[in-house]
Amino acid sequence: QVQLVESGGGLVQAGGSLRLSCAASGSIGSIVVMGWYRQAPGKQREFVATITIGGTTNSVDSVKGRFTISRDSAQNTVYLQMNSLKPEDTAVYYCGARRRYYGNMDFWGKGILVTVSS
Repeated sequence: QVQLVESGGGLVQAGGSLRLSCAASGSIGSIVVMGWYRQAPGKQREFVATITIGGTTNSVDSVKGRFTISRDSAQNTVYLQMNSLKPEDTAVYYCGARRRYYGNMDFWGKGILVTVSS
């Protein structure tokens, strides 16, 4: 129904920057929230940031001031600009989307690896 494809991951040195993109396709008319989660090996998937169709953003405290989530005008692509990257940011980053303003994501991308070296 909804497909999410992440891009822009890779290897970056600590202190560097990276921008992730998530392109949504399919039946996206009902999507009201898109965002990012991440999961490090052996750890639970954790919330990173979300943005609503109205432009309201939210992010986890550990990335505030460093990461910025945004969307394009068509609201079919979301971005995560990651600055001042730390080794602790190393994880698989998953794009998600949901039809409700609150709750769990209804759709997920396959994930993209971000590795921050020290």
